[in-house]
Amino acid sequence: MATTMKAVVIHAPGGPEVLKVEQRPIPKPEAGQVLIRVKAFGLNRSEMFTRQGHSPGVDFPRILGIEATGIVEHAPGGEFEKGQIVMTAMGGMGRQFDGGYAQYTVVPCLQVQAITVPTRLGWDVLGAMPEMIQTAYGAITKSLRVKKGDRFLVRGGTTSVGLAAISIAKELGAHVAATSRKPERELFLRQYGADEFLLDDGAIGKQIKDDSKKFDKVLELVGTVSLQDSFQCVAPGGVVSLTGIVGNSWHIDKFVPMELIPKFTYLTVYGGWIPEFMGTPLNDIVQKVEAGKFNIKVGKVFNIDQIVEAHQCMDDNAAEGKIVILTD
Repeated sequence: MATTMKAVVIHAPGGPEVLKVEQRPIPKPEAGQVLIRVKAFGLNRSEMFTRQGHSPGVDFPRILGIEATGIVEHAPGGEFEKGQIVMTAMGGMGRQFDGGYAQYTVVPCLQVQAITVPTRLGWDVLGAMPEMIQTAYGAITKSLRVKKGDRFLVRGGTTSVGLAAISIAKELGAHVAATSRKPERELFLRQYGADEFLLDDGAIGKQIKDDSKKFDKVLELVGTVSLQDSFQCVAPGGVVSLTGIVGNSWHIDKFVPMELIPKFTYLTVYGGWIPEFMGTPLNDIVQKVEAGKFNIKVGKVFNIDQIVEAHQCMDDNAAEGKIVILTD
C-alpha cells in the first residue's frame, strides 16, 4: 500500500484558487475509526463558505469535505470489513478534522454507513448521494413531515437537493411544485417529476391568485433572500423549512418576525448532523436508484486535479445538479 495520497489542502481563505492539490501522508485510523479509500466526493456550498473563511472555528491548513464515498481500507476495531462500500458525512468532517477532499480519509465509525445491497451504480452517482440525500430526506421527513396529499413547493428546484427532494416527495404521494429562475428549466423539472412549475421572479406569492393553490409545505433552498416571499406561498397551517442558502446570504436585515411570518403559519430550519445522516435509508435509496424509481442528478464530474475548476463551477451555479469529484 502507498504511504502518501493526493489531498486538496487550503492554507488560507479565498477564491477557488486557494485550493491546492498536495501529497500528504495517508492518515492512520485509531480504535473507533475507519480508514476509507475515497473513490468520490460531492461538493457542497458549506465547503465554499469554509473556503471563503466564513465557517467559525476552522483552523488552516485543512483538507475540506463534509462527505465521502469509497471503500474500507482498515477498521482497527473490526466495525467494517476491508473492501466494503461505505458513505460518510457530517460530524465535523472538513472543519474540526480533515475531510473527504482526498484519496483517503479517517472518520469515526459512528458516522459511516455501509452499502450492503449489491449495486452497479457508478462512483459518480454513489459519490453524489451522502450529504445531498441526507439533507433532502431529513428536511422532508423531519422538518416538514411531508405526507400523501400535501401540496409541496421546492424553492430552488434545480439544485441537487431540490431535485432529490422532488423524487422523495413524489414517492410520499405529495403534489410537487418546483421553481427556477430560468423558464427553459420547466420541461426539465417536469420530466424530473414536478407536477407544477413556478418561474422564480422573486415574487412567486403574487403569482398565486387562488388561496386554494397555496402550499402546505415549502422547502426553502434559496435562503433568506426569498424567505419572505416563500411565506406568501403558504396556506394557513403551512410550514416553511429554511434548509439551503443558495442565495449566499445568511442574514435578514431588520428582521421583524411578526411581519415576515403570516399568522397561523410556521417557520422551521433543517440542519443534519450524525444522527440525521445515520438515519437516512441510503441502502433503500441505492436500490431505488438502481431500479429507476428514484433520480439522482449528477451535474458535472471532475477529477481531483480539477478541484479549482470544480469550485469555480459551484461558485457560478453552473452545474445544474450535484458536482462530483473522482479521486482516481
